[in-house]
This record gives sequence, structure tokens and C-alpha cells, in this order.
Amino acid sequence: MSGKGAPELSVRNVSDLRVAVIAAQWHEQVMDGLVNGALRALRDLGIDEPTLIRVPGSFELPVAAKVLAGRGYDAIVALGVVIRGGTPHFEYVCQGVTQGLTQVSVETGVPVGFGVLTCDTEEQALDRAGIEGSHEDKGHEAVTAAVATAATLRSVSEPWH
Repeated sequence: MSGKGAPELSVRNVSDLRVAVIAAQWHEQVMDGLVNGALRALRDLGIDEPTLIRVPGSFELPVAAKVLAGRGYDAIVALGVVIRGGTPHFEYVCQGVTQGLTQVSVETGVPVGFGVLTCDTEEQALDRAGIEGSHEDKGHEAVTAAVATAATLRSVSEPWH
């Protein structure tokens, strides 16, 4: 199980941040858990009015993240799940989503929380979805990472030129 070695992040004074959550629609039970965990994390941080949008699948997350990054959001959280099948489709989708979200974050300077589960089985995804009986809550973790990064970046002053 992953999750071992995760940092304890302390995030304060972030209620004014604009945060968007983008969630895929495939695998409804897993996605409902991820979205609920993300929204709970935002409430815990005092962010009461996040934007939540849904896209068809995980492959569409990067383009939605790119558009939202250009609309003034301080942090974006991408939630999805890709479950291995019998074809190379899994590898292509996982690689494209990971590279796309990384590119959005690096090019725009807007932190993108990576809450995309890449699992061999549906059982593994359910165990990470933050639903009753799960061992992990990746939606909550993705929000915490993105907002903590946004807070850190906000605290860094502009360099002298």
C-alpha cells in the first residue's frame, strides 16, 4: 500500500484561495469518494466555495486544468481513475494524463493536485477512494497538497530585478 512516508502538512490562512476541483465521470463509486474527500478537505481548510466541474474521463483533465489555470485559480485539483485492462490503453491514458497535468502546472505556475488513481483493479481504486472501508483518501490528499503548495508559493516574494 502506498501512503507510507506521507508528510504531515500544516496548511493555515488559505480561506481566500480560489480552488477548482476537476473530476472525471468514469467509475462512479470511486469518483464520488474522491470528490467527497476533496470537498471535505476544502471545507476543513475554510475554503467554502470551490468550483467543481466534471469532465467525461481522466484524459480530459489536463485541458480543463489548463483553461482553469488561465482563469485565476490559485490551485487546481484533478481527480480521476484509470483501471488496467487487457490492452495498452491504460499506459497511454496514464502517461498522457500525468504529463498533461504536470505540463499545466509547470507552464502556468498554478499547483495541480494529482488525485488520479492508476490501479490494476477496481478493488485497489476503492481502497484509495476515501469511502467507508478505504485505507486511503486520495481526494483529500490531492487537495491538501495543492493548497499547501499554493500557500507556499504565495509566501515567496518576487525577486528584485
